[in-house]
Order: sequence, then structure tokens, then C-alpha cells
Amino acid sequence: MRAGKLITGEDLTINEIRRNKVKLVIVTTDASENTQKKVSDKSKYYQTTCFVEFTQGEILGAIGKPRKVIGILDQGFANKIMTLIKG
Repeated sequence: MRAGKLITGEDLTINEIRRNKVKLVIVTTDASENTQKKVSDKSKYYQTTCFVEFTQGEILGAIGKPRKVIGILDQGFANKIMTLIKG
């Protein structure tokens, strides 16, 4: 978060997906169905990887802010997170 490689929030993330800046999107499992669908559809259209994983509490523990949508802007960081998620 401090490195400036994350953006959080539905609207900011969708705007950056449209600009092809986001390399990976994470949507929490406790986000509304509408939010999950909107973000995953936008990710699919712009060919951005999207995971519906984790809870808002787990994201809070990871970044220190309670968010439901996170966009990762750095490709190396995104690759490492994808590797860890796919485990």
C-alpha cells in the first residue's frame, strides 16, 4: 500500500481497469453480488485477471484498510500474489 502499487475501492479500480493500468483485481467474497459481477465483467472485458477471494477482514489484515475491491498496479507484485493464491 505504501509503495503506491495498490488502488482500493470499486470506482477507482474500475477506472484504472479501463485505462489498462491494473494487472490483478481482488474482490472479496463478502462483496455484494452486484459488485462482484460488475468488477469481474469489467476485468474480463479488459483482459485483467480477477480473483474473488478472501474476506474483507483478511484484506483489512493485509493492507490495514477495510476494502472489498483491490487493484494491483505492478506486474511483478501481481505475479507473486497470483502464485501465492494458486498455491
